[in-house]
Amino acid sequence: MAVDLATRPGASSPETQPLVRVEDLLLHFPVYKGVLRRQVGAVRAVDGLTFDIRRGETLGLVGESGCGKSTTGRTLLRLYRASGGRILFEGQDIAELEGERLRRMRPRMQMIFQDPQASLNPRMTVGSIIAEPLIEHGVHKAEARKAKVRELLDAVGLNPDYVNRYPHEFSGGQRQRIGIARALALDPDFIVCDEPIAALDVSIQAQVVNLLKDLQKKLGLTYLFISHDLSMVKHIADRVAVMYLGKIVELADVRTLFSAPKHPYTKALLSAVPVPDPTVEASRRRILLKGDIPDPANPPAGCKFCTRCPEAIDRCFSEEPIWREVDPGRHVACHRV
Repeated sequence: MAVDLATRPGASSPETQPLVRVEDLLLHFPVYKGVLRRQVGAVRAVDGLTFDIRRGETLGLVGESGCGKSTTGRTLLRLYRASGGRILFEGQDIAELEGERLRRMRPRMQMIFQDPQASLNPRMTVGSIIAEPLIEHGVHKAEARKAKVRELLDAVGLNPDYVNRYPHEFSGGQRQRIGIARALALDPDFIVCDEPIAALDVSIQAQVVNLLKDLQKKLGLTYLFISHDLSMVKHIADRVAVMYLGKIVELADVRTLFSAPKHPYTKALLSAVPVPDPTVEASRRRILLKGDIPDPANPPAGCKFCTRCPEAIDRCFSEEPIWREVDPGRHVACHRV
């Protein structure tokens, strides 16, 4: 179902409209038990997200392991089917698309996976891996595909003559570049980068991130950049969304969020990031969270962070905070803000 965003209250002009808009997105995985495999509950992996990603920007998505970051990215690309809510891509709700209509949208949305070794078929040559999406979607004839593959390898900083080599012949950083080339093959508008540097050596991470930034500037790409590395997110992202137990608790531009975090969870995350200044580092106060992340199949009532929050009040344990805009462009879900 197509939705005209221009008719929505407060809609922006066409050139500044979000490329992706998410409204109350849900993804619950059912939990079954017993001989008859009856459903006894659900894991709330994504539990009511509302945000947008503007055309040409990088939105960083950060949070602890298991909070639902990767699941969110895969749901936006329809690798998982949402349990509820809407995913608007240029105004069209793709959450309910099926069959040929969904297939026609696929080339415009791609993904760079976390582990380049696991995401590349070891039995296929690099040329075949990059050409596979072109073949699948019937793009170009044989000779044009070969030229496109060589062009993509050159674009990501690899020798075009490597087309007949296999993934095991490359280093981790080179394999990730192959994954990036594959993601670019169909000229997408939107790419989900699912922790693309997590499996790489520190010396290689900056090279891959700088490559992503150069490609974004050259091709006009829009990124959802999922990562644990807050310092790298600060380097590449325009805005940052902080996620906890299936919910986004704070969203702001990168400079504002890093300089003046408002949500207690954001404050705790940023307090753990080292500062390359011994004087500042020695005087900083670390916020240590007690306990573990609650079970997403049985989250606490009220605020999901209340069981670990050092600033929690009685209201936090009974009433879920509203996701609201507290400053222009800044959203927070917290009773104390």
